[in-house]
Amino acid sequence: MNLARLDLNLVVALRALLEERNVTRAGQRVGLSQPAMSAALARLRRHFDDELLARVGGHYELTALGQVLLDRTSTAYDVLERLFASQADFDPATESREFKLVASDYAVAVFGAELARVVHEEAPGIRLRFAQTPPTVVDDTGTLLSATDGLLMPHGVISDFPATHLYEDRWVFLVAEDHPSVDDRLTRHDLARLPWVTYQRTYDAPAVRQLGMLGIEPRAEVSVDSFQLLPLLVAGTRRIALIQARLAGLLEPLAAVRVVEPPYEAVPLREAMWWHPVHTHDAAHIWLRETAARVGRRMAGTPAPPVPS
Repeated sequence: MNLARLDLNLVVALRALLEERNVTRAGQRVGLSQPAMSAALARLRRHFDDELLARVGGHYELTALGQVLLDRTSTAYDVLERLFASQADFDPATESREFKLVASDYAVAVFGAELARVVHEEAPGIRLRFAQTPPTVVDDTGTLLSATDGLLMPHGVISDFPATHLYEDRWVFLVAEDHPSVDDRLTRHDLARLPWVTYQRTYDAPAVRQLGMLGIEPRAEVSVDSFQLLPLLVAGTRRIALIQARLAGLLEPLAAVRVVEPPYEAVPLREAMWWHPVHTHDAAHIWLRETAARVGRRMAGTPAPPVPS
């Protein structure tokens, strides 16, 4: 494949065609006339030796290759957009741009909110967009990082990408305020016999692996993809949930739950910001990483709240 012979404007046209599945709408989206967009589609069909859009009745549907290209084109577009947005200098007080960070709802609540406050004060033209961590993050980390500015995730889940450490947190348990069989502490026997509410994704792996090494198999009665829903699903039940202490401190007043310490020395959570190497020397991204690290250091000076005695 000789990239020098390719017109990269076709990436823009291809994305619009695959997403709109209509030549006229795709042209309107990217500012091209209907004949110009039809010509772009013809070039793309010759290049891929595939129809890409096949007429079915009165509308177009994607061919098998078109369906494959749909996600790849979106990723390629994001990579190119970030590539050509790279800057040698960056003044946060005057610049205007958006940074996309992928994070769990826990990371957004505990860290992202403070990061957004600092960015608002220091860089009024900068926008932050937080996206939920997808289930495929471990399987296809490189693709995810290439299309975003950063991933907030604990150490011990992914590797082989640059990262900056942010802060540490502790794991604690939530139980109902009026739990019939748990007083101010849990036992390992309690962890095995009581039903659990679990965070259904697998990438808080260090904490999950530790339970397995202790011979504890959580009996998940309910699973959700939001840490912030855990207290609501624990309140008024016999269920228990493993949750980060910083988040528990924010959410405990919102539901009839209590925080109790684990009956074992839980491995700490060490949150980091990961990025793709393509961003390493970009001035704007360097500012983002340094700001995130500064917010993390400030949080490190405020330890996770202790469990009330």
